[in-house]
Amino acid sequence: MKKETFVTLEQLKEIEKTYPTPFHLYDERGIRENAMKLKQAFSWNKGFKEYFAIKATPNPFIINILKECGCGVDCSSYTELMMADKLGFAGDEIMFSSNATPAKDFEYARELNAQINLDDFTHIEFLEKVTGSIPETICCRFNPGGMFKISTDIMDKPGDAKYGFTKEQLLEGYKILKEKGAKRFGLHAFLASNTVTNEYYPTLAKVLFELAVEIKEKCGVELAFINLSGGIGIPYTPDKEPNDIIAIGEGVRKAFEEILVPAGLTDVAIYTELGRFMLGPYGCLVAKAIHEKHIHKEYIGLDACAVNLMRPAMYGAYHHITVMGKEDEPCDHMYDITGSLCENNDKFAIDRMLPKIDIGDFLVIHDTGAHGFAMGYSYNGKLKSAELLLKEDGSVQMIRRAETPEDYFATFDFCDIMK
Repeated sequence: MKKETFVTLEQLKEIEKTYPTPFHLYDERGIRENAMKLKQAFSWNKGFKEYFAIKATPNPFIINILKECGCGVDCSSYTELMMADKLGFAGDEIMFSSNATPAKDFEYARELNAQINLDDFTHIEFLEKVTGSIPETICCRFNPGGMFKISTDIMDKPGDAKYGFTKEQLLEGYKILKEKGAKRFGLHAFLASNTVTNEYYPTLAKVLFELAVEIKEKCGVELAFINLSGGIGIPYTPDKEPNDIIAIGEGVRKAFEEILVPAGLTDVAIYTELGRFMLGPYGCLVAKAIHEKHIHKEYIGLDACAVNLMRPAMYGAYHHITVMGKEDEPCDHMYDITGSLCENNDKFAIDRMLPKIDIGDFLVIHDTGAHGFAMGYSYNGKLKSAELLLKEDGSVQMIRRAETPEDYFATFDFCDIMK
């Protein structure tokens, strides 16, 4: 089975004349179409808003495309708040969700009038102490503990996660926040990662909607919004069907009408904080085969490495690979596809069946549009690659230049060392 690429071999050959491999390439058309489809899926909810998780793809050009599609941003640090500020986001266009939060981060979030999502009961007192007051709009993150299941399938283990309030803390927290002057309340939860099932969001929604009713009854607080956060994933392997966001939106609508409407909570806005779903399939890492090695196994060495994409090395994650120009040839060669780091886990694929690879072949590593470039680092003195945007008109724009050795040495002062 194979995945389709959004770029052709002919386009890559033309791109390489200006921008050498490796590079991350993003598909503007795909990004825009997907963002509008998400908006359509939740159009039944008048307050719906997607807050794109900046951490997934912190590139201002990409984020601005999503802004043009009506998205806000989810920030988790001071620097991400700076990114949001520089791109013109403010107020209810920003969700600030962090943990073990430094005082200056909360201060900056208040300065931008961002919607703050508290991760812990103790953060109520801390936020008030460092900023002088509790904002009128405030959100709390819920962690139910135990295991999160859909039918009999265990999706994740919230009880092992460091995030969120317990239920008892949550109920007490809303009472305290109300006493301290908060007037507009939100509820947030993230209980499973990268789910490839249309049932995750509707199941999560039922949990949070039922909790919203309980909060109203026990705390006298009517939630203004419920943030389903992220967790909708993508099919990294070609044998899986992608999530149907229209069906997912419909499932959430049914739960809304079954639980919230009878309780009089008809104006609750639904928020999402999707990263991987928004951009994952619309980015790829393009590299070239520069070495081959024949020892105990067959190896193909690329001009990219885990610095460019660390998920396979860090998690053993699968990313599909297309050898460009050989899509219809038989996958009758077994390879380990490697980078050049001095670490044996620097492999994009292990024992992968692919067509015969020749030196100079372009390899497209799929689904790197989220948590791809963003997770890069500088081990072995390797430099991060450029990021390019394949625009809707077929042209290519560099949206982040490749790093240079000067960038790598920029935080050192050799003059002081050599004194």
